[in-house]
Parts: sequence; structure tokens; C-alpha cells
Amino acid sequence: MVSTRILGKTGFQVSEIGLGCWQLGGDFGPIDDARCQLILSEADTQGINFWDTADVYGAGKSEERIAQFTTSHSSKPIVATKVGRAAELYPSGYTKTSVRTNLENSLTRLQGEVLDLVQLHCIPSEVLKAGDILNWMDDFEQQGLIRYTGVSVETLDEALFAVEHPKIATIQTIFNLFRQDHIEQLFPKALGNNVGIIVRLPLASGVLAGTMRPDKVFDPSDHRNYNQNGAAFSVGETFSGLPFSKALEFVDTLKSHKPANMSMAQMAMRWILDQKAVSTVITGVSRPEQVRENASTSSLSSLPPSLHQTFKDFYFSSVKPHVRGVM
Repeated sequence: MVSTRILGKTGFQVSEIGLGCWQLGGDFGPIDDARCQLILSEADTQGINFWDTADVYGAGKSEERIAQFTTSHSSKPIVATKVGRAAELYPSGYTKTSVRTNLENSLTRLQGEVLDLVQLHCIPSEVLKAGDILNWMDDFEQQGLIRYTGVSVETLDEALFAVEHPKIATIQTIFNLFRQDHIEQLFPKALGNNVGIIVRLPLASGVLAGTMRPDKVFDPSDHRNYNQNGAAFSVGETFSGLPFSKALEFVDTLKSHKPANMSMAQMAMRWILDQKAVSTVITGVSRPEQVRENASTSSLSSLPPSLHQTFKDFYFSSVKPHVRGVM
């Protein structure tokens, strides 16, 4: 079974390998209900009790598919959803009433009594820092609509703001072998302020799994097709901001350091789990067997310090200069 860690101020004991549910909305290509239920069932079997979704994943389809599972099974995972990127809100339609309406719609789709954790979903920096929306979230907590508030951010600057805010329990951020700056700048503050770190894009949109080829063709509905250059949202999200061909080149270099007992994906996730500040790593999957492989990373030994140093040197000397967008 997957080991657990405490998720910051929430006090939740969450599996250190979580499940990213963006794929369940069909935003990585078509996926049917049956396969989604198999994925969720396998996550439950493996002890993965932290599931991350959002109101905009498949226009609510991801939340609905989660509810389809949880309402027919006795085990109840901790479901973290998000608010803030729906068309009626982003980028300048935020009001207390509109945010509350979106949250109530998520609660209806998830068929629950309260939302465990709601993360502000990569909202504009100026909206986050103005503070009004954080005050609204505090009111929603007091009213019993949500239990805890977190943020999902695009930049390190936003994370450094959030980590100092007393009401923010968690920060979801991009962190992987292609995005390492958090180790020295964010993580010590997160530990000191008891803020849970939720890592997204641990495999840099799948490229760090080491199985993609230069001739890979992505489905037209897959963000790895339409957002490679930031046409739809932050260029720093898809492949962690690297051009696809450059990311593959870097993966080939990393493969030469892979321990014999690990896959590339396991090495990439084990490296993340070796960071004490990380509470959970959310990895999206399209097949149940990927859930099993991800879960097995929890029982692997930590990587040696020498390998951590090698990866640090490689990032700062070779990778970072090619990352596009504000980190």
C-alpha cells in the first residue's frame, strides 16, 4: 500500500502518490466511463486516497465520474477540486456570488455534503494577491461549504505569496526534474508554515516517463497538441515549458542515470518524494496499470545524494535556460 503524509494545515493523512483526474474529463483525448471507473477502482485498491480534479476538467465530467465511483463504494477518498478557471469567472468575472455558485455546482456533481479541499485554480496573480477572493473562501469555510482552501499556481512568485498567507492550507505547483527552483526558495517556507505541497505535472505532461518518441501524435483534444506553445493557457504548463523535441533530448540524457530497479517514471517520482516538503504527487493516467506502477514508487528506496546532485547540476546548467514562460 502507498505510504501517507500529512497535508499541511488540513491534517489529512493523504497518500504520497495521488491521482490526477484531468484525464477523466477527456482533456487528454477521449476516454470512456468504463475505463475511468477501472482507473478509480485501481487507485482505491492501491491505497491512493487523494484524488485531484477541477470544475473545468471535461466541463465537470471528471467530478461526475468521481462521484459515480464514490457513491457506489464504501471507501471515501479525499477529493480536492478547484475553482477559478471557468469561463464565467476567468479572468475578470470574480464575485463572491459567482464563486459560490461554481462551488455549489462542484458539490452537486461530486454528490457530497462538503468540499474537502478547494484550490483557487491558477487565477490571475493580481486577483489572488488582492485578497478579496481569499476572504470569500474563508467565509465559505465558516459556512460549511468547504473544509480547507488551497491554491494551484503557475509561477514560483505566486507560490511564495501563498505560502505566507495564514489561511492557505496547501499549494499545488509544477515541480519535476525539469522545474527544480522550488527546493531552495519555496520548500523551507512551506515546512516552516505547515503548508502542504501538492506536486502536479511530475512527469512534465508525460514526457519524463521516457516512452514518447519524436513522431508521437497527440489527439486534437489533448493539450499536448494544442498548447505546446502556450496558445490556450500558460506555456509553462505543457511539458513544463520545454519544446517537445528539447524535452525528449533531455530525457535521453536522464535515462543514462536511471537505477536498474526503476522505470523512468518511477525515478522521476521518487526524486520528488525524496523532498521532505512534498505531501503528495498527483499523476494522471489513462490506464489502470499506470496506477499500479505509480503506486509502487512509494515503496522504493530514496535516490542517493550523488544522483540528486547530478540532477540539480543538469537542471541548472542545461534544462533551465530552455524553459519558456515565467517559472
